[in-house]
Amino acid sequence: MHSLPLYHRITGQTVIVLGEGEAAAAKRRLVERAGGIVSNDEAALAPFAFIARDAPEDAAARLKARGVLVNVVDRPDLCQFTVPSLLERGAVLVAVGTGGVSAGLAKALRMRLEAVLPQSLGQLAAALGAARDAMRRRWPAMAERRHQIDRALTRGGIADPLDEFDADRFGGWLHGDVPPAGTDTRAEFTIASGDPDDLTLRQARWLASADLVIHDPAVAPAILALARADALRALADQPVTAVRGLTVIIRRG
Repeated sequence: MHSLPLYHRITGQTVIVLGEGEAAAAKRRLVERAGGIVSNDEAALAPFAFIARDAPEDAAARLKARGVLVNVVDRPDLCQFTVPSLLERGAVLVAVGTGGVSAGLAKALRMRLEAVLPQSLGQLAAALGAARDAMRRRWPAMAERRHQIDRALTRGGIADPLDEFDADRFGGWLHGDVPPAGTDTRAEFTIASGDPDDLTLRQARWLASADLVIHDPAVAPAILALARADALRALADQPVTAVRGLTVIIRRG
């Protein structure tokens, strides 16, 4: 990765924005939309600063010397952080960034996602957040709870995030009126290369939802990186304790 993506809460915090014109105005709107307080004073105490000036070098150097993180409009060589193209669905915030290489590409990808992600995705996120206690009561064991949530969120599941949110159906699943999500499954496939682009869409989905990944030692790290960070992993020649959920077995051709 060229950058570490972070979501920083700035509600009530001061953020410096230097400059005039539409570029500076856009940064001010962005800060205010996130709950921050805009300051035009370079000397203000702030964790971040945006600069939209024709000659930004001196101001950028002074701010960096004070430990302020700096973003300079249209000057990625001076930026310590970049702002991605943002898609918002309630609590769901999707950020698409290119590290300042091409804002146009990030925007184009975000617009494609706008057409795919339903407006009700924010309602689903809110419902999942409000249902935490109820889910703990219904599935006290963490592994079982995670298994049921994963199944509900999978393609075609009770709470498929790409479908329009149905509050009644979600409530029925939560309280046991709708049959629980699927049973334990195993998926096995053979790969011909270490390039993730050579995976089929189905294989990539299996990896993304796997609870356990069993793989040959020769399987490339780039392939394994597609699995969830909390998914268990094991080499194919190692004994494995049964895991509830989806087990994916990857062979190297």
